[in-house]
Amino acid sequence: MKHLYSPYPAESISLQVESSPVWEVILGIAGYTHGQLRHTFDLDEKWISEQDSMPSSLLKHLKVIEETNFWYGLIMLQDKLSALSVQDFSNQLSEIPIPCFYDVLLPYKDRNTEPIRKATATEHHRGELFEKYATYFEDHDYLGGYVRNLSHYSPQEICDLFNNTLVEWYRWVSRQEEWEKWTHALAFEQKQYKSLDITNPIEEIERITGGIKYLPEPSVWNVKLIPHVSYRPWILEKRTPDTKLFFYPLKEEYLIEPGVPSNELIRGHKALGDELRLKLLYQLLKGPLSLQELSVQFNTSKTTLHHQLSILKAAKFIRVDKGIYSANLTQINAFSGRLTQYLGVHK
Repeated sequence: MKHLYSPYPAESISLQVESSPVWEVILGIAGYTHGQLRHTFDLDEKWISEQDSMPSSLLKHLKVIEETNFWYGLIMLQDKLSALSVQDFSNQLSEIPIPCFYDVLLPYKDRNTEPIRKATATEHHRGELFEKYATYFEDHDYLGGYVRNLSHYSPQEICDLFNNTLVEWYRWVSRQEEWEKWTHALAFEQKQYKSLDITNPIEEIERITGGIKYLPEPSVWNVKLIPHVSYRPWILEKRTPDTKLFFYPLKEEYLIEPGVPSNELIRGHKALGDELRLKLLYQLLKGPLSLQELSVQFNTSKTTLHHQLSILKAAKFIRVDKGIYSANLTQINAFSGRLTQYLGVHK
């Protein structure tokens, strides 16, 4: 049998680097309200020292964001709106129809549960639908509770919380002396990657972000790379039904003056300056282990170990994949070289 093949143009994912002050404001809110990992953020000490300068109304709003995990909703909305300013965000938010509002806020699970997600957004007045959809995220750290919390607030209450928090955080953070430097550096990063090689999106993602290895996913046609300062040193990964979002740390060379040690260098030495963490790293160099295995081996509670491992992970000395911890040999080998580079020691 003869087969006549007439090829169609090959489709590829859309790839872009997107940055704006709104993204930086939202990621600052997300980092500040991340109680479990906040101690590992570059800005945590500054947030603590400057907390007295925050208005009480902002602290109240941030507490609600922390309790509800509504920072996730802010990220989903900004992905939809791509607002260039806090005022632009507020203006666009006021024009979104309520079903579309919930369609943006409700997290994507998979194609099988998509009809339930869509129905919940359309019939947003039915609290039992939120409860049903939340059950699909019971194994997730926070999304189940987040979905339930969406049903506990009216659309207007959520919008007011978002607008007030963004406005007040922006007023507070934009007074910080580093803010102008941050926004200029982020704008430069976006401009630098205005033209991308869309024929090799996987390689481009790894090059721009400094190492993210992306495996294409079904139904994802858009990938956004968002550089940030406020969420350093973490990479944050989210997705919508058709878009993958990677929030990657801005290169520190944009942010520091000559002679000032990088946060990566400081964070790395702090991570290594503890006997238990050094023993954990030594053990993981022998092979990957789960938290349970480490707890048994070190006769230490999982809570204590999780805290210590998060510090090693923030320093990029270890990785975790599906609950299994392993050593990052590349980072370990490169770390001493960064110290000699900073000190100006030549071999």
